Amino acid sequence: MTNKFLPKLSQNLLEILDDEEYYDITIEVGNDPNVKVFRAHMVILNYRSPYLRRILSTNKKKNDGTLTSIKLPNILPETFHIILRYIYGGKISFEECDISDIIKILITANELGLQELTPFLETFLIKSRKDSIEQNFDLIYQISFENDSFLELQKYCNELISKEPNKIFNSPRFSSIPEKLLVTIIQNDKLQMSEVQIWEHVIKWGLAQNPELSSDPKSYSKEDFNTLKNTLQQCIPFVRFHDLTSKEFSNNILPYKKILPKELYENLLKDFLDNNYKPIKKSKPRIIEEIKEINPKNIDSRIITFQHAELISKWIDKLEITDKIRNHYEFKLLYRSGFDAPKGFHKFCDNQPGTVTIVKLKGSNEILGGYNPIEWKSEGCYSVTKDSFIFSFKNIDSIENHILSRVKDETKALYNGNYGPSFGYCDLRIYCSEYTDKLGIYCKKISYEEPITGANPVIEKYEVFRIVKA
Repeated sequence: MTNKFLPKLSQNLLEILDDEEYYDITIEVGNDPNVKVFRAHMVILNYRSPYLRRILSTNKKKNDGTLTSIKLPNILPETFHIILRYIYGGKISFEECDISDIIKILITANELGLQELTPFLETFLIKSRKDSIEQNFDLIYQISFENDSFLELQKYCNELISKEPNKIFNSPRFSSIPEKLLVTIIQNDKLQMSEVQIWEHVIKWGLAQNPELSSDPKSYSKEDFNTLKNTLQQCIPFVRFHDLTSKEFSNNILPYKKILPKELYENLLKDFLDNNYKPIKKSKPRIIEEIKEINPKNIDSRIITFQHAELISKWIDKLEITDKIRNHYEFKLLYRSGFDAPKGFHKFCDNQPGTVTIVKLKGSNEILGGYNPIEWKSEGCYSVTKDSFIFSFKNIDSIENHILSRVKDETKALYNGNYGPSFGYCDLRIYCSEYTDKLGIYCKKISYEEPITGANPVIEKYEVFRIVKA
């Protein structure tokens, strides 16, 4: 019974807002040419918004009967209209709002001190607009960290970027993120990305801040190095150089040695010139949370990363990319192509249920692959299954641009040929020349739903893993 009459109260208060007779304050909102004047009531604004209360305390009602008037130039009229109706009626609707509108409402609600509305909007975004958050992730991430009040949004963004850092690193707006935000990202102990990739993105950001600099450090003058050093001086202390291999240090760090602090460079040089040097995690290690069975240490792959493995695991369980992972799988390496290419695959992979094949194409960053839920044989015949699929990732460093193609002709889902794994008639077929022992690959859409790559791919290497539920 306590809440039974609240809808009527809300309706009456909104009628008061719309009434043109009893208002005692005008509020000019926006900047030219987008300006609108709203009529309101001081007593309601005073008790509903701490921010407006402070303004009104210096604009007491005048004894001569003239109206009080205030200005809010930093708020859009469309946003304030929604907020004002919430202040009066306690109601808010998002039916015609896209995510940018909701973010504007969130920022305005926080500015006006509507403390109960801010966490509600954060929860609404996280639960009801996940897809929109991911599509505009770099913008949402930046806004959430520009204001310490958006704690739930910060937490959600941190968890998401830990698992899928390329959502911000590969964003077209990455180069424009503030330095403070970049430092926050690379400080993240749970970031699912190798240290050399983090370094490459830091350099990319630094060059974007100085478009006059070449992408080739060999052409740099002393002034050029100093410019880049000054730009990245807040970021460099948080790069975990001791987590790199000697090769990564040689290829990726040495060309930029002049932007490192002298003492840091000398210590790194001493360590990496040690013949017995291995990454020793002098800095605090990045922590892999939640999915302990699928992490870089448990994926003995020279091609894929944790992110690829996690998404493939979701596809095995027929989940979408945005779904929460259901089962934890361990990727156990069975075979890596090498000098025994004509016979090695069947020797190590036959009679092994549930395998994933990963293919690296030559001369590109593209990865192909396929999942076989049953066993490979050496019988020169087709195997039937409705659960196999093939896939591709266009960029070895990202999972965003991918193709998933499930089997459509179950009778030709898998072909047990003489050499490598084969999916469909020729949808993804790996073979080996009898004369040269060189690997070859066919990719033509026949037995599966979608083509996974363009014409005439050239294979560089491939790996086969057994997928075991933990």
